[in-house]
Amino acid sequence: MGLKCGIVGLPNVGKSTIFNAITSGGAEASNYPFCTIEPNIGIKPVKDKRLEKLRDIFSPDKFTPTYVEFVDIAGLVKGASTGEGLGNKFLSHIRNVDLIIQVIRIFKDNSVVHVEGGINPARDLDIINTELALSDIEILSKHLQKLEKIARSGDKSAASNLDFLKKINVQLSETGSIIGKEFDETEKSLLKSLGIISAKPVVYVLNVDEDMLPENFSNQDIKEIMSIAAPKNIPVIRLCAKLEEELSTLGEEDRDVFLKDYGLESSALDFVASVSFRLLGLISFFTVGKQEVRAWEIKNGWKAPQAAGTIHTDFEKGFIRAEVISYDDFIKAGSEANAAKMGLLRLEGKDYIVKDGDIMHFRFNV
Repeated sequence: MGLKCGIVGLPNVGKSTIFNAITSGGAEASNYPFCTIEPNIGIKPVKDKRLEKLRDIFSPDKFTPTYVEFVDIAGLVKGASTGEGLGNKFLSHIRNVDLIIQVIRIFKDNSVVHVEGGINPARDLDIINTELALSDIEILSKHLQKLEKIARSGDKSAASNLDFLKKINVQLSETGSIIGKEFDETEKSLLKSLGIISAKPVVYVLNVDEDMLPENFSNQDIKEIMSIAAPKNIPVIRLCAKLEEELSTLGEEDRDVFLKDYGLESSALDFVASVSFRLLGLISFFTVGKQEVRAWEIKNGWKAPQAAGTIHTDFEKGFIRAEVISYDDFIKAGSEANAAKMGLLRLEGKDYIVKDGDIMHFRFNV
């Protein structure tokens, strides 16, 4: 399916450092604007303790989690929508992602220059959101002109799309945001086809100093961003990019010691990947065995044949039944054989809606 997340923000907020920590991708991270020109791309597994437990039980030859693709996009600046700082090129990169991870600088380090001259997270957030909205308004205006001509010819679909996009254009012009607005599948598809950035799900990542990591730590900058995010239900994740980059170079045992020293249970970047996965309405089902334990990503609400098709198109075409055990039932039983004896293994048909964490085997005939 391929989940692609774009890391965006002003220059020198820590985007490339975060990207390196996420993917060990070796992106250049330097103390000057536009260090990144072409987007860096890397992948990170979605950490799932259920899948790791199944790996421990089966000791498979191969272990395959789901993955998120991260794109490190060059820093945007004020005026990007009109071409400032190579803005048009960078904005085109953002249009190709499924979700936006917006990095906001909270850390204070005088040795790292700030393009706006000083730390002001709410201002920085407003600059980015304004540039994204202005870019979308330009695209919408051009498309509305084309739709108006088609709608005048009596095309009902064009007339419906015209009415919808006019409302979106007005809201963007008046408020600068359409985040949190509910769209049906047709509307989502239309906005995606136009590359409307403001319609994409967003996660705010606050790049903080180490001493700001505890959840009970609060200052005015953090409070202000939280107050902006809360009404729109935007997830806010606090991390220290330098610490995460150091953490990414350690082995598993050393990582655990490192996290314990900072009073952390896990890497914040594991949480970023997980939140991104869920925000796009994705869930996982599992296939298990000695050869491989694997997680498969699907859209929440998919039925069993669609899930089977993610493994192979023949599975969907020739779908007969799915053998299903919920993860919790499997752990309770201890094995697939015991689950069957206990009546916890079910045979489900074409109308079964797959649940997150289902362990599945498919019966098919081609």
